[in-house]
Amino acid sequence: MTPNWELKNCCNHEQVLFLITVSVCTVVILALWRTILLKPFKLVTVFIHEASHAIACKLTCGHVEGIKVNVDEGGTTQTRGGIYWLILPAGYLGSSFWGMVLILASTNLLTARIAAGCFLAALLVVLFVAKNWTLRGLCIGFILFLGVIWILQETTTVHILRYIILFIGVMNSLFSVYDIYDDLISRRVHCSDAEKFAEVCPCPCNGVGWGFIWGLISFFFLCGAMYLGLVILS
Repeated sequence: MTPNWELKNCCNHEQVLFLITVSVCTVVILALWRTILLKPFKLVTVFIHEASHAIACKLTCGHVEGIKVNVDEGGTTQTRGGIYWLILPAGYLGSSFWGMVLILASTNLLTARIAAGCFLAALLVVLFVAKNWTLRGLCIGFILFLGVIWILQETTTVHILRYIILFIGVMNSLFSVYDIYDDLISRRVHCSDAEKFAEVCPCPCNGVGWGFIWGLISFFFLCGAMYLGLVILS
């Protein structure tokens, strides 16, 4: 079947449901942004940010010595070797990319199962390289959470696996854009990835400039997820 890139005859029932669900997720996330209810999902987003640094390190032949996620929604990835100027932007941009992947995976039950399985595998791997109990607890908690959701999906009429994957994807995309604005543009944290990147990159651009560029790319990832999701569902 040829992809409907022009989105002709949009929108069918599945496309409308997709748009409504993403909108509801966005409203819920923004409404509960500063509440304890979103804390675990924010920490998962930090985990994905740090895991993206780790993946970039391994792909550029470096060594990951450890990963930390802190209760205050900060985190660190200790690496040795690898290509530093590729590892630095991988946190923010990788987080946005994985948010897009999760949103697209939620459009189909099979791909949602695959995404959940890969996520569980990543949590298990990171559990053994975690450097603090916040991250270990987060990994164990979400392994149990996703395990329960999966069991409910397969054995009961509570079929919410796709919506959980979508919620995590939307949360990750929104948090990534917000985090870039908060850390790199509005407050300009001098030890941020963008400031470090500006120091090693020969381009005449400071940390705020790179934060703006990364923010645009992250926003395009979010828009791309919406568009591609509609194409898939057409």
